[in-house]
Amino acid sequence: MSITFEAGEATLVANLQGRLDSTNSAAVEAELLGRMNGGGTGLVLDFSRLDYISSAGLRVVLVVAKRLKQAGSTFILAGLQPHIKDVFEIAGFLSILDVAGSRAEALARL
Repeated sequence: MSITFEAGEATLVANLQGRLDSTNSAAVEAELLGRMNGGGTGLVLDFSRLDYISSAGLRVVLVVAKRLKQAGSTFILAGLQPHIKDVFEIAGFLSILDVAGSRAEALARL
């Protein structure tokens, strides 16, 4: 699992690559929450290179979404692969999270 960040004027894009599961979810959560403390008005999680997400990974997404909502910031998931999108749909997350088809679409919303 690797994460790279790209900071814009009022946004942060986190590019996730690999597998988000119980072996790395705590580290990913800490990294995302740590970056959010730096300010900004929005976060885009780009999942276009994410191969797998477990329930531990879903928890990370919910924790980050909750923190951003409390801070009045925007949170968008982008580029979900079909098998990843299926996991979010089965979990019922697509109805409570903002999802964009691509990173460009997500950035346009911010």
